[in-house]
Amino acid sequence: MSKTRTPELSWARQEDQEWADAVHVRLAFDEDVPVGFAEEMLAEAHQLVAEAGQPAADVLGDPVAYARTLAAERVSERYRAGIDTRGLRPGDRVTASLGSLGFLLFGVFGLYWIQDGLWVPASRSSLAGFAGVALGATLGCLAFVARAAGLFRGMWGFLAGAAATLVGGIALATMLSEERLFRVPAPVLMLVGVAWMVAAFQLPDDRVNSWFTPARPAGGLDDDRWLARLENLLRGRHGMTAGEARGHVREARQHLTTAPRDGRAEDVFGDVEIYALRLSEGPRRQQRVTRQKFYGALFSSLLFAVLAADQLIDPQERSGWAACYVGAFGCAAWAAVGEWRRLRKLRATGADRA
Repeated sequence: MSKTRTPELSWARQEDQEWADAVHVRLAFDEDVPVGFAEEMLAEAHQLVAEAGQPAADVLGDPVAYARTLAAERVSERYRAGIDTRGLRPGDRVTASLGSLGFLLFGVFGLYWIQDGLWVPASRSSLAGFAGVALGATLGCLAFVARAAGLFRGMWGFLAGAAATLVGGIALATMLSEERLFRVPAPVLMLVGVAWMVAAFQLPDDRVNSWFTPARPAGGLDDDRWLARLENLLRGRHGMTAGEARGHVREARQHLTTAPRDGRAEDVFGDVEIYALRLSEGPRRQQRVTRQKFYGALFSSLLFAVLAADQLIDPQERSGWAACYVGAFGCAAWAAVGEWRRLRKLRATGADRA
């Protein structure tokens, strides 16, 4: 997603300003474009419209179609090859994930303040449990970032670390003393959540992206590593199923058998990330994106349903958390139904075209 702001251009007509706003919103939120791209393109459009002396819609056409054309024709393959199905790079995903954890921390202690009072007691047991959950959640988020970057070994490593941290934190929480050591005002802990969010958005995206980009050997990738990287990119970054990705790898391997003996995969097909992008493009790409969103919303709705049921079944456990879980379940379920309908529509449209 482009991190842009509304460009400050003086359009001659109100309808031209509305047209420019529509293009800007589309580029900023629906298209995968670099930072500053929307402002640069709208500056060009402003000049063309001023020279023509006609409404922007008459000169450049529908704003949605114009934005889509700009994104397709003016953004390089090198940039688009590093973006996953959600339109994010690894740095964007890390920022979003850690920022969400900070917001969750803010909300948890805000609700504690409303429900249980100002002071939050801390013991050895609670500190160990909190540290285990916080670190485990952070490692779990990094596992999803690694998967979206096509780094499946890294994903399993982060997941193993998350599981070990959670189990260790829970074990220590049951073993250590629950005697109160000190108390902390809930607003202070809420401010910790705010500071966490601010720190997450200050992370340098380029450096984080480099952490999730495998180093390229001096002599280039050999065929086995190139093909393995291709499969991981298709499955992780571009959302293909394992069978579909392996089918593309199998075709590439067969093609290499007919190439000259000294023709390596990197020489025949080019950069593996750009080649993976080209394979992923087409009418099925939107289906893969929608399918991922549907699975994510479905999993969230099931999780919140279990948490809400656990709170509602036992009258003694009912609290403000029950209302939060029920509300979150409703939002997730509504999103899952919407994505399911959209997926059915896309599949029907694809079948009609076929």
